[in-house]
Amino acid sequence: MNSLKEDVARDGYVFVRDYFPGADALAVANALGHPLVPWEGGTVQDLVPRSIATPNTYSGIYGLGCFPFHTDLAHWRIPPRYLLLRCVTGYADVPTLLLDGKSIFDAVTLDILTRAIFKPRRPRSGALALLRLCEPTDDGYCFRWDELFLKPASKIGELASQRIKEHFDKCEPLKIALARVGDTLLIDNWRMLHARSPIPAERENRKIQRVYLESLQ
Repeated sequence: MNSLKEDVARDGYVFVRDYFPGADALAVANALGHPLVPWEGGTVQDLVPRSIATPNTYSGIYGLGCFPFHTDLAHWRIPPRYLLLRCVTGYADVPTLLLDGKSIFDAVTLDILTRAIFKPRRPRSGALALLRLCEPTDDGYCFRWDELFLKPASKIGELASQRIKEHFDKCEPLKIALARVGDTLLIDNWRMLHARSPIPAERENRKIQRVYLESLQ
């Protein structure tokens, strides 16, 4: 457990094959850290590809195509610190894509990112909060990005958005396939961006379970 925590602190993620395949996702999450309940009944979320889904969601907009790079729940005032992805049914040709936010810090500069103001596309809890794209924390920075749910709210925000998208065109993401039962990917959601690759034919039964963690053990 200590080794996994150190790996995440160093690399921004850790991937473990066949990690206690007989255990359920919540038991693994409790062993690794402190699970967060983002909404009622949503502690463990089943991620299954859908060609048709609720409008204004990733599946509703992108269907079985590639999801864009993002951090989860970026429109929250304080997004979940970590996310745990655990394979139930997976395939080697449907990898999760990772991009280290530190490469964005270097390419765009922290000066721009920490001054960039964004706003959620829609109000949350009746309010439309202004959010900094990157904020200092006790152990680094909390970086958020979601081109679907966050929109620039300042000229610096527009500049940051443009430069981040230009950076995406130049970078080569890390590809990690959760292919076997128990394959587990733990991601620092304040640092790493992730995306889903396209879903090929006969892969629509892919099922990944997700749990958010507010801290690690």
